[in-house]
Amino acid sequence: MSTPFYVSPQQAMADRAEYARKGIARGRSLVVMQYADGIVFVGENPSRALHKFSEIYDRIGFAAAGKYNEYENLRIGGVRYADLRGYTYDRNDVTARGLANVYAQTLGTIFSSAGEKPYEVELVVAEVGETPEGDQIYRLPHDGSIVDEHGSVAVGGNAEQISSYLDQRHRDGMSLAEALKLAVQALSRDTNGSEREIPAERLEVAVLDRTRPQKRKFKRIVGRQLQRLLQADGAVTEAESSEEGSEEK
Repeated sequence: MSTPFYVSPQQAMADRAEYARKGIARGRSLVVMQYADGIVFVGENPSRALHKFSEIYDRIGFAAAGKYNEYENLRIGGVRYADLRGYTYDRNDVTARGLANVYAQTLGTIFSSAGEKPYEVELVVAEVGETPEGDQIYRLPHDGSIVDEHGSVAVGGNAEQISSYLDQRHRDGMSLAEALKLAVQALSRDTNGSEREIPAERLEVAVLDRTRPQKRKFKRIVGRQLQRLLQADGAVTEAESSEEGSEEK
């Protein structure tokens, strides 16, 4: 009778973590960043159908890097959790902190399970507050830990290099145009430090805009509005924004 192959628990967990990190790093990076009127999500995404950013609830947005089918399952679960909690209790009881805890439990259980492979995903859950001080951004790596982020965060691809670039240049009170340009500059930097051009057609951009009068603060920035923001020196006015009647929700 042959002796069963033995791997120490420490080595097994290290191998699972390395597997997940490599899978996440193969995806394109994305950036989530605070600006004066809310939180902006920016990523390189040539697909118009497979979104990296989505609305979860009134003031809560979701961003993910990694395997699409895995983070899409998590997104759908998050929407169901939010809808059920808001219906059962109150809409104000649905928070980014509560959603992040649910995701952390799910990712942690999958990561520690020997019966299935770890998810190759890294998530960001963000909630826009009444003021910039009330904004919340949580990053959830593959192992289910929760990191409370402030200002800006990058996940996927060469996230460490992008985060370092943003930490040196991001400041409070930036306009949407300034934040968007900074995010694109960070995403366009290769691992060797050289820059490449990312056309607007390959960008996916969304915001949680605290100034919107309706309860739902999430909206996508597309078309002419995105082009104007990339070319502008300041924020797009409300009148210009309202011209984009075809913006996605």
